[in-house]
Amino acid sequence: MPNRFKNLAKKYILLKKGWTPQQNLFYGFITYIFIGFLLLSFPFFQKNSATFLDHLFIATSAVSTTGLVTISIFDTYNFFGQFVILILIQLGGIGYLTFTTFMLLSTSQKITKWHKNILSTEFTLPNTIKLNDFLKSVIIFTVIMEILGAILFFIAFKNEGMPLIEALWSSIFHSVSTFCTAGFSLFNNSFAYYAGDNFINFIISMLAISGSLGFIVITDFGLKIKGKSHQISFTTKIVFFGFLILLTLGTAFFYFLEPSIVNGTADARFLTSFFQCMSAMTTVGFNTVDYGFFSQAMMLITIFLMYIGASPSGTAGGIKITTLTAIFAIIKSRLTGSKQITFLGRSIPFERLYIATSAFIFYTSIIVLGTFFITLTNTFNFEEIIFEVASALGTVGVSAGITSNLDTFGKIVIIILMFIGRLGVLTFGLAIWSKTISDRERQVLKDDIAV
Repeated sequence: MPNRFKNLAKKYILLKKGWTPQQNLFYGFITYIFIGFLLLSFPFFQKNSATFLDHLFIATSAVSTTGLVTISIFDTYNFFGQFVILILIQLGGIGYLTFTTFMLLSTSQKITKWHKNILSTEFTLPNTIKLNDFLKSVIIFTVIMEILGAILFFIAFKNEGMPLIEALWSSIFHSVSTFCTAGFSLFNNSFAYYAGDNFINFIISMLAISGSLGFIVITDFGLKIKGKSHQISFTTKIVFFGFLILLTLGTAFFYFLEPSIVNGTADARFLTSFFQCMSAMTTVGFNTVDYGFFSQAMMLITIFLMYIGASPSGTAGGIKITTLTAIFAIIKSRLTGSKQITFLGRSIPFERLYIATSAFIFYTSIIVLGTFFITLTNTFNFEEIIFEVASALGTVGVSAGITSNLDTFGKIVIIILMFIGRLGVLTFGLAIWSKTISDRERQVLKDDIAV
């Protein structure tokens, strides 16, 4: 019997190695979602019953670290169900195979070329960062930040008078959810109750920004601190300064132009403006005000921030700041008549430009198609629908309040958009249209199987 299972395991591994890296990511995340869906569908994990579509929606939202929900997490799932959701968020946040590969490295085992190909596809790293260093920094930084976040949340919730056990579980859940920019909350009104709590606003902002800036930035700065000879990559500089600029501009727009938050003290307006902008950019998806009351102008700004997102190889969604800068560089070169495409004095390789323009076109096309399909069967305001679509594809999780009221077809469209957003639009496209590797290559991989 053990030999039979061993042979089946070898066949399964060989099957996976016959897929392209994009297909491995595609089926890997689908597997996470399917297992989560099955577990959440069992009554053992529920307080109150819900439809199978709702369970699938929640599982997809958790793995994609989106945070859009059609039902109340707290009212529908018991502790065990909430724990399943937390595990799905964690797996979706750190990425497919990241933890497994880290364990191989920790036990002094070599990672195979298959592992490297998949991880290199999911995390596009600059030449200055080695994969091994990157993986270690991902796991270590994630553990440190989530433990720190849980401690700070616990202090904050206890100060608010929350019972001990509830404060402990809420602290752990919200710390993981925030760092992974998932936006899942055990509070039915998200963090609207804590809109004026500076400490909780600080905790959420710290965790969300740390996660969304990306593990490339963290690894880069970590290596720089560890060894002064290490050079900060151009990618890190673009992400860091691009994030600061967009965050500053977005906060200023909200502060001066959004009618629903102009009342109150200057400090309160700034905190609210900063938080909504930060939430959209980091795609953490928490909110302290109702987006349904936003003016159309600020909804458009929020859509733009969700569309951009933050850093590649981080927990945020969107087309990424690096893609935005590449598109900007292309436009600038056309307007100035320059033959060479540069940004901040650095020439951008053609391959990077090709990827950026492809991602930009494909991402925008999916938003248009998603909006079109939902408008076919739903009668919400157009700005509410495109806001929902941008939030789903950007894996943000904020909503103008229409998620639970979407019809069955609309919910299915959102599920697909969340999945594409987590996978990445180009990875999704390549997974769908790429062929599996040849039989000859598959035969060679048999020597690389260890069970």
